[in-house]
Amino acid sequence: MRTRPILLGIIAAILFGAATPASKWLLTAFTPFQLAGVLYLGAAAGVAPAALAQGGMGLPRGSDHRNRARLLGAVVFGGILGPVALLFGLTLAEAASVSLWLNLELAATAVLGVCFFRDNLSRNGWLGVGSALSGAALLSWHQGPTGLAAGSLVLLACVCWGLDNHLTALIDGITPSQTTLWKGAVAGSVNLAIGASLSPILSDWRAWVVALLVGSLCYGASIVLYIKSAQGLGATRAQVVFSSAPFFGVGLSVALLGESISAWQVMSALLFILAVVFLLAESHSHRHTHEALSHEHSHRHDDGHHSHIHPRLPAWVRHNHWHEHEPISHRHPHWPDLHHRHKHETDDE
Repeated sequence: MRTRPILLGIIAAILFGAATPASKWLLTAFTPFQLAGVLYLGAAAGVAPAALAQGGMGLPRGSDHRNRARLLGAVVFGGILGPVALLFGLTLAEAASVSLWLNLELAATAVLGVCFFRDNLSRNGWLGVGSALSGAALLSWHQGPTGLAAGSLVLLACVCWGLDNHLTALIDGITPSQTTLWKGAVAGSVNLAIGASLSPILSDWRAWVVALLVGSLCYGASIVLYIKSAQGLGATRAQVVFSSAPFFGVGLSVALLGESISAWQVMSALLFILAVVFLLAESHSHRHTHEALSHEHSHRHDDGHHSHIHPRLPAWVRHNHWHEHEPISHRHPHWPDLHHRHKHETDDE
């Protein structure tokens, strides 16, 4: 029962990890703005069939100005600023180093959650953040001023994607595939237009085909496969599998680009692995109250929050529709998902 979602999660991680060495090669044909645009247009094409089957790009009922603002923020930070910062960093450093720095996204997401999104972070979480920053600093220091600049750009990209993660998680009434379609189509068009205005596009049709294919597989298909993995394993276990993506990126950088791995990169990788372990061990439990709420999102009926009945629909089947929540107070280990955005005084670890 678990083999298929684990396999899907591994494939998603390999595809996402491959984006960094592939982008390094494609930067010989495109500028960072141009490549960011083409990659995200490819991602839009990759998720378009699934998004169109779910209603296309239209925002369903219940979408208010907050949801639209969150979607706009996800497009700006996750689709426009994040990939451009990453690709500029990739022009200054090896793909293997950039792959390792991408582990900062998990730490950035955690810190932003505490600062701006009513999240909580225990001792394990802060140890993970500290370990990730130590690994990034070690790798940047070893590579000198250029490494510091590259690491700072990748950190900026991870902060942008951390904001994207939180904003996307709070959007009601639109599926992840639809969000990715919006992000890819709008952000891809904007970045490509900026890139074309700053510098003529000199790449030939073969580079375009490869870039669109990389975007479709490494961003579009990877996201869809990760979602399917999370539906079968749960978000936490799926994230454990997907956190291997940067390390697949390192391996592919060595195999495909002929890069070598230094002792400094190995030490940094060990610190990043420790950070992932600490951050994934992050959890808390306390008694909390959910107020009455009406919204639309993908859900299942074995999570303790969706008690409405569908005749002949098993509780573990994920589906999407408008539904209402009755007020409820309960206690269970939880993460800051769509139903858990609250502060509390103490954590019971």
